[in-house]
Amino acid sequence: QGRCYHIEVVVGEENQYIAYVAYPLDLFEEGSVTNMFTSIVGNVFGFKALRALRLEDLRIPTSYSKTFQGPPHGIQVERDKLNKYGRPLLGCTIKPKLGLSAKNYGRAVYECLRGGLDFTKDDENVNSQPFMRWRDRFLFCAEALFKAQAETGEIKGHYLNATAGTCEEMIKRAVFARELGVPIVMHDYLTGGFTANTSLAHYCRDNGLLLHIHRAMHAVIDR
Repeated sequence: QGRCYHIEVVVGEENQYIAYVAYPLDLFEEGSVTNMFTSIVGNVFGFKALRALRLEDLRIPTSYSKTFQGPPHGIQVERDKLNKYGRPLLGCTIKPKLGLSAKNYGRAVYECLRGGLDFTKDDENVNSQPFMRWRDRFLFCAEALFKAQAETGEIKGHYLNATAGTCEEMIKRAVFARELGVPIVMHDYLTGGFTANTSLAHYCRDNGLLLHIHRAMHAVIDR
């Protein structure tokens, strides 16, 4: 179980304290963000004996951090795939992000890439809505990508959002992106879930896909 080893009074506040709590590493499953947070920010926050509780900071020992694979690829691999060095990468998110048909969305991708951008990107809530199903979007974006590459002689990228309602559907979309030859997929990792994100990261690592992580919902937690 956890052990509180130090308590500090919050200066200038009445009945507020900072408690330092340590947990034995054996309480946590290796490589599982889900298990770690279930233990640290789980039911304890709902205990009636506590009037208020907030997580201020979290320090993870290196020995536990090493049980996680980490990002499948870094910025250098992205530069290698796009063949762009010595300058910042220039990209944009397609706007308007909602309401366009897949064909018009693909046209916007093409115009941006043809106009000089290195990559374009789906926004976080572009998934598979009635006005633009994911498979159609993937196909038109891939067509735009390869057309822009052929006309400019440069390698281009588009971040295809693979976020879905289930892990199985998410992986299915990532597999299709890879089959199309698109180099990058993205995932809304907070709303999509830690387990889903780890599963997708493992797939991308094993199959040479770049993975872009979107921060949707982070401000609810840390603002």
